[in-house]
Order: sequence, then structure tokens, then C-alpha cells
Amino acid sequence: MSVADEIKARLDIVTYIQQYVPLKKAGRTYKACCPFHQEKTPSFVVDPVRQTWRCYGSCATGGDVLNFAMRQHGWTFTEALRELARTTGVQLKARTPEQLQTDDRHDFLRGLLHSAAEQFHRWLIQPDTAPGPHAQAARSVLDYARGKRALSDETLIKFQIGFAPPEWSGLLTTMKQIGYTEDDLIEAGMAVRNDAGRVYDRFRNRLMIPIRDDRGRVIGFGARALDPNDNPKYLNTPETPIFNKSRTLFALDTAKGAIRDSGAVVIVEGYLDAIQAQQAGYGNVVAQMGTALTDAQLQLVAPRYAQRVLLALDSDAAGQNATMRSLEVARRALSQDYAGRMQIDMRVLSIPGAKDPDDLIREQPDLWPQIVDQARPVADFVIEFETRDLSPNATIVEKEAAARRILPLLMASERELYRQDNLQKLAAHLRVAEKTLITWAASQPAEPRAARRPPAQSAPRELTPPPEYDEFGDPIAVDIGIDDAPPAVQPAPRLPAPQDELALERYCLRRLIEQPAWVYAANQRLRTLSEDNAALSDGPLCDLTEEDFLDSTHRSIWSAIREALHSAQAEPGTHIEARLDADSVDVLIGLRVSDAAHVRASIKERLDGDAAVLWDELSKRAAPAFDAKEDLVVAVLRLRAARISRDRESLTVLLAESESDGGETRRLMVSLNVLAQAVRQLDAELSRRIR
Repeated sequence: MSVADEIKARLDIVTYIQQYVPLKKAGRTYKACCPFHQEKTPSFVVDPVRQTWRCYGSCATGGDVLNFAMRQHGWTFTEALRELARTTGVQLKARTPEQLQTDDRHDFLRGLLHSAAEQFHRWLIQPDTAPGPHAQAARSVLDYARGKRALSDETLIKFQIGFAPPEWSGLLTTMKQIGYTEDDLIEAGMAVRNDAGRVYDRFRNRLMIPIRDDRGRVIGFGARALDPNDNPKYLNTPETPIFNKSRTLFALDTAKGAIRDSGAVVIVEGYLDAIQAQQAGYGNVVAQMGTALTDAQLQLVAPRYAQRVLLALDSDAAGQNATMRSLEVARRALSQDYAGRMQIDMRVLSIPGAKDPDDLIREQPDLWPQIVDQARPVADFVIEFETRDLSPNATIVEKEAAARRILPLLMASERELYRQDNLQKLAAHLRVAEKTLITWAASQPAEPRAARRPPAQSAPRELTPPPEYDEFGDPIAVDIGIDDAPPAVQPAPRLPAPQDELALERYCLRRLIEQPAWVYAANQRLRTLSEDNAALSDGPLCDLTEEDFLDSTHRSIWSAIREALHSAQAEPGTHIEARLDADSVDVLIGLRVSDAAHVRASIKERLDGDAAVLWDELSKRAAPAFDAKEDLVVAVLRLRAARISRDRESLTVLLAESESDGGETRRLMVSLNVLAQAVRQLDAELSRRIR
């Protein structure tokens, strides 16, 4: 039994969820208003038999007790595993001495930065404690923060804003007095050693803004210059063992609750933009780090907390260019296949008067909600940006060049209606026929190979399949007898039975670990079955998601597989394993153990030269009698059928408990009808597959 399974065995889901949600018995299940969105009629169902929960309202999500804990507290899978293990008394596997040493060092550095943040903050809000002759300077900076920056005392305390005095060793001296060394401060990014060996403070005469991770731990600083002649205007902590700006969103720790509640996140460019917005009551605002949004930053919030992303970058030329780079990053990061279709609603905020959000909110705070509501669709922004320099008399060549820059983003929608509307907008703007745009889109060059690198092949699959198969449909024994006749083609492996959902999950993961890109074939089959019906394609016949897996560890592995498809940093197998906790890695290894290709390869290694050559020759003459990709598609369809069956059962219970003449009853009837359509489509498709 894995650690996750042991935790779930010891923790009753109803008892756990009742700590946060007032559940009411409804037949054999429990129901309540969903804790993750506002609603008046209960659509949140907990099943004590299956030990699962699901929201049938706008969240449309669910899972087991681990998934609830992750959603409720904003934890990662590893964090939920650790916290619930502590609650239930389950012992997590011991980490290696090297891992423990690294963990301890990271905690030490975070402790150092926490102490530095407290010191900077004390020097600001208690100016008389500033070192040397800098008490008056500290008072001036406090007046500046309260006056020109319009920051309240509550905000200064909430974000622990501080002051770095204008001297070379103000922080260095203080930190050494409490036990830290020069090397510690250099490693944490707080001090610099020059070529002559002298060590001095990195931050001097600056307003200090602590940067925290999503768990609220200080990992670095953003420092704003106080002297107009100091450059750069903002100086960040350099990359350290605990700080990577491309993987950090400023103020996410204080914003994630509001983001989750609203389902939307507003991403601004500067620290003070985010601080000012949160001070004004707009809690779902965070700031990017760097000149453009990165995919790692985006994935911190979408779709984990938000289904809508609004970019509110500066309105000057640099900000507009950064917005375009961010949109391209978003298209890649949120794409579900190599065609670059986005699943997150992205919009662009236009701030009047070329102001940044900080200025606008300080001057007209009540205007911010209106600007957010009027955020433009990506298509409108991209068309305007890319055609801004086209003259009214532009040639067809110039128009085509602009169109080819625009089309990838305009076509990045899963909804045919949106794509058609986008093409119509561009056609009207360029004054070209819509069919001309369609022709250009069809002939659009493929993306650079690095951007859509196919998953690397695992061990060779061409060796002779043996006669016996395990639950994954893979050989478990190999007959290496030599015969003059060509080896017989073996029967196809059997898929797990439809009712054995966990075996189906393992089968799907086993295939996807080997060939991650095969998920696109399964998604395409689901899209085909939806027949362009948005109720089906956005609902029960949507692409494969975490909701198709009941087991939390399986969900974690699926998430790692999905991320691997969009990673250009490592081979998919390496990326998958790197994203998992120790418990999930154990399950992953268990899935890989049944890899017959690895078994056959290891057998070949034991053969002498002549036997190995003959082994290869016989292998080439044999061909498996089954289509592994098609088997994966069928397994995914069966998983989806099981998920829909669970949903129908829960909705039926909700319907029985609803008011007979209420709008909620009508909504449930519509949902059940959509599920029934999906069942008919899946049944028809699966019946065509005779095994």
C-alpha cells in the first residue's frame, strides 16, 4: 500500500470535509453548497462509499480527500501528502542524507532572509533604530511610502516593506552580529564580494519589498531606488538556491484565496502595482517577475486557481511588447496539443492615459473594476498591435505578413465559434476575404521543432511479444527458443475490464509514460464524438483531465505527464519523475517494471554476440497483432464512461433532493440530458471496437 493509499484508508472523507463544509445527508451521499464558489443551491456531493467528492456547479471538479485538501488549502500534492500524513500518523519515507542536507540549507537561507526582512522593516517603521546617522533618512523614506506611494500602515506591515540605509555594510554588520557569515549572506543574494575580496551590502538606499513564495516564505527582495540617479530603478535578488524569478509571482501568497474565489487572476508588471491593488481591496492581483510572463509563472495560477487570466501590463511600447510575449508564452504553456489551442480565457487590460495600475488605483481606485470588466479579448489586442504600422494602402504582401504573425494566436481556441469570429475580425481589419485568411492559416509553417519536440521514444518496442500478458497488456515472459520458422504473431493483450477503474487508470498511465503524445489521439476521439456540441465538448466529452483518475497518486502522475508534453527542458521521462514526490515515484517505477521492452532488452544483454544478432533478426520478423495507440484510446473512453456513470448517479441524488418547481431542478435535468447524450456517443463508439 502506498503512502497516499494508507492516508486515505485512515481518513474518512466525510469526517475530513465536514471540518470545512456543513454537509447534509442526501440518500447514501452528502451534499452542501460548494466551498469553492458562490452558490445558493447545493451542488457539492461527497460519496462516502467511493470516498470521493465532486462539484456539479461552476467548479465542475472533484477528487478524493487529498484533492480536497489541495484545493481547500492551496497545497501542492506533496504538501497535502505531508500534512495529512502528520494528521493520520502515517510515516513518510525517509529522505536521503543529501536531500535532508539540501532541505536544511534551504530552510537556513529562508531563515536568513526572514531575519533580513524583519530588520529592513524595523528600520522603516522605527526610524530611530536605523544604523549610524541614517535615522532621518529612514523617516524621510517612511514619509515617502505613506505620502507619495500612498501606502497605509496596514499595508506596510502586511507586505513587511522596509528600508535599506545608504551605507555599505548596514545589513552585513547586523546579520553578522546574530550569527550569519559573509558567505551565508552572499549565498542568499544579500551581499556581494568584489574582485578585491571586499564584501558589502547588495541593497543600499532602497525601499525593500520582500518577495515570498506561494507559502508565504521570504525567498528574495525587490528593491526600489530612492535616489532618481540610481540605476536600475528596481534591483532584484539574483538567482539563488531558493529564488528563481521566472518561477515566482509576487504577492501570490496573499492573493491566492481571492483568485480561487473569483476564478480570475490579474497579472500586473510591478510590485507596487500589485500592492496598491490589494490595498484597494482587489485581492486577486499579482505581479510577474521579469520583462515578460513565463510559462512557469502562469502555471502557478492557471488552471490551479484561475480559469481567467487578465494581463494588465504597462501601456507604453515596452509594456505592449511584453504583453505580446506573454500571450505567446500563454499559448504554449496552456496549449493542449501541438496546434496550440488555449483552454484558459485570457484577456488584456487597457489602462487609459498610459498609466500603470499603481498610478490609476491611487488616483481613481473605483475605476479599476470597470477597466477589468472591459478587458479586451486576446484577438482584439493582437490584431490592433500587429497592424498598428500598416498603412491604409498596404500591399497584399504586407497584409499577408501581418496575418501570419497574428493567425497562430487567433486560431488558439478550442471553440469553432471563437475561431470563426476571430477570423472575421481580422478579415475586416485587413480588408481581405475570409477564405484568403483560411488559406494562409492552412499553409502556416509549423512551429520550430524545439517548441513542439515530440516525446522521446523509450526502449525499443520491436522485439517479439511473448504469449503471456500482465494487467497492462505487456508480456511477462519471453521464450527465446530458436526455430527455423518465423515466430508466430501473438494475440493482442487484453485491456482491463471496464468495471476495474483503477486497473484502467494504471493501463492508461503505463501507455502514456511510454508515449505521452498518444493522449492527443484520445482527446481527438473525444472531440470527434462531441460533434462540435459545446455542451459536450466543454463538459462530459472534454479532453482527458485529472478528474478521470480516482486515485490521487495517479492524478499526480497524469499531471506530470501533461507538463512533460510542454517542457523543452528535459526528456519527458526525466521531466515526469522530477515533478513527482517520492511516493508517486514509487508508483511510477511500479508501472515501468512491467515494461516488456526493458525486459527484452535486458535479456538481449545476457546473450553472446551470435545469439544477440539472431535475436534481432527474429525480432524483425515478428510484428505485434495489436494497435497499442488504439488500445490507449479505448482505455481512455472507458475511463470517461466510468466518470460519467459516477456523475449521473450523483446528479440523480441531487435531483431527488431538489425543489420540484425550482430552477435548480431544470439545471440538473439539463445536465443529466447532456450526460445521457455523452453516454450514447461513448457506447456507440465502444461497441464498434470488438475485442
